[in-house]
Amino acid sequence: MARAAIPPNDVADLGRADEGQERIDWANGQMPVLAQVRGRFEQQTPLQGVRVAACLHVTAETANLIRALIAGGAQAALCSANPLSVQDDVAAALVARDGIEVRAIHGEDAETYAAHVRGLLEGGPQITIDDGADLLMTAHATGGPVLEGLIGGTEETATGLVRLRRLEQRGELSCPVLALNEARTERALNDRHGTGQSALDGIVRASDMLLAGHTLVVIGYGWAGQGIAERARGAGAAVIVCEVDPLRALEARMAGYEVMPALAAAERGDVFVTVTGSRRVLRKEHFERMKDGALLANAGHFDVEIDLDELRSLATGGVREVRPLIQRHLLADGRGLNLLAAGRVVNLAAGEGHPASVMDVSFALQALCVEELVRHGEALAPAVHPVPADIDREVALLKLAALGVEIDETTAEQSDYRESWA
Repeated sequence: MARAAIPPNDVADLGRADEGQERIDWANGQMPVLAQVRGRFEQQTPLQGVRVAACLHVTAETANLIRALIAGGAQAALCSANPLSVQDDVAAALVARDGIEVRAIHGEDAETYAAHVRGLLEGGPQITIDDGADLLMTAHATGGPVLEGLIGGTEETATGLVRLRRLEQRGELSCPVLALNEARTERALNDRHGTGQSALDGIVRASDMLLAGHTLVVIGYGWAGQGIAERARGAGAAVIVCEVDPLRALEARMAGYEVMPALAAAERGDVFVTVTGSRRVLRKEHFERMKDGALLANAGHFDVEIDLDELRSLATGGVREVRPLIQRHLLADGRGLNLLAAGRVVNLAAGEGHPASVMDVSFALQALCVEELVRHGEALAPAVHPVPADIDREVALLKLAALGVEIDETTAEQSDYRESWA
């Protein structure tokens, strides 16, 4: 592949581009749905000249999304949604091989991260792709021409949608946003199957722990929590679910899990996984009840679900790294609590994130939603909107075809019956 002119960038080492290319190609081989979308984009160029800024996990899978957008004619730029998930070789390949503006360095500090987000907005994007809403929130904080040029955006996470809906409720959201996280295919594939597998993968990689025979506490039983609970039970763990939503708690109980308040579960758990989208769901009163050696992991988007300040304040015996990505907090009574990946999203910080075949669906949705905004965004009100049902259906059908699965079609008689009032 020919090397492109080097665009503005801030990456760790452009010399790793060849290594990153191999990783991107491997992921591409497991992303047939996105490949089909990309093929159509190459023929039709529906995004011609559109400026797209993406704040996503900078991984091989994301690289294939960016390349699909470029194939559609977009001018795309990328920064990281999480410093610990950046694959520096992938960032290098996108810059050196594709000539794409990338601002992402593995382990970058908060100040650098904020500068990278601002740097993308200086390019005057018309479409934003967010994983946590930082691009759009920063755009709204900046105001002026940055906001005026926006056609719309997409949001990948539940946490980001909470932030954007607050803006909408205050009448301050300036552009339409497609709630990609709430698409049916996204919830089923990304949240349930993707997070379910990759969160446990990150925990096991970091700790080398056998899940069988241990008690795993899942705090939050949304789609992602359901996936984690299912796979933990399949690995032989006893699973306890903690919830604040009575309907979700009932679902968990009817699925056969123990359900109890987090304070009660704190005394029994060997592994704790937070996946709520909220903050301080594990805090001092929980830490004080936990067993010696308990593992604390977060599978939510931001590192606020485990109260890190209170955990550090209890660690009067000090904090030391006992394995890569595991910090042991020594409490006054001699107990040690093990924090994984500094409280950041464990599947990416300690693992490789969702498998490419899962991100295939998510990023096909992203690409089609960007196309939808380009075509119809100016007609949409400045609000959070659902992903159009026909996009959801198209992606599901493409994924089934890639898996070699055929399904039935509704007959004319059945359609008439469903539409009749009699």
